[in-house]
Amino acid sequence: MKTTILCFLILFAALTSAVAHGGKKHKKDSSKHPMDSTMKMGEEKEHVAGDTVHHHDEGMEVDESKVKADLGDFPTLHPLIVHFAIVLIIVAAGIQLLNLYFMKKEIAWIITAILFVGVLAAWVAGRNFHPHTHGISDHAQLVLDQHDKWADWTTYSGIIALILQGVNLFVYKDKRWAAAVVAVVLAVSSFSVASAGHYGSQLVHIEGIGPQGKFLEMEHNH
Repeated sequence: MKTTILCFLILFAALTSAVAHGGKKHKKDSSKHPMDSTMKMGEEKEHVAGDTVHHHDEGMEVDESKVKADLGDFPTLHPLIVHFAIVLIIVAAGIQLLNLYFMKKEIAWIITAILFVGVLAAWVAGRNFHPHTHGISDHAQLVLDQHDKWADWTTYSGIIALILQGVNLFVYKDKRWAAAVVAVVLAVSSFSVASAGHYGSQLVHIEGIGPQGKFLEMEHNH
């Protein structure tokens, strides 16, 4: 019972840290030269005006009653789904390594459930909600190819780990060596999903693909 509670605490801590990371504030660039208050106020006004135009068409009133976007407002649901795969596969690998010490069958079943949802999310994100691109640069295409390669590695290694986990539970009755094999495959899957996430972040934040539907083929509804 204690190990099960510990397992849930680790999962909760991992999810909490992932959410908290999204709200992390970055330090301001210290290399900027000091400005007088007049220039600062002018830049702030320009930034606010630019931000408003960035998110809304000119002449349109801001709808203050709708802050949270609907699912249909997103150009693609891929980022919303794929983050489940990133978190759950890595958490499953971590708990699997922990269970090599405890060797508790109830923890093994928890790992199986987490891994199943993570692999399912990876499969759906890669097959059903993978956005199609157009007009991207040659360098961006190279980054996209790497992203897709590691995404495939994530899905295939995750499926293999899930199958091995089933064999481990029903055939080998959760033997330590069998659990170790699952842990190795899960480590591969974790590295793959982390690599895919890295290239995915590079596509969005460096290559500029995806925000507000840029370079995406919207007619596919993915």
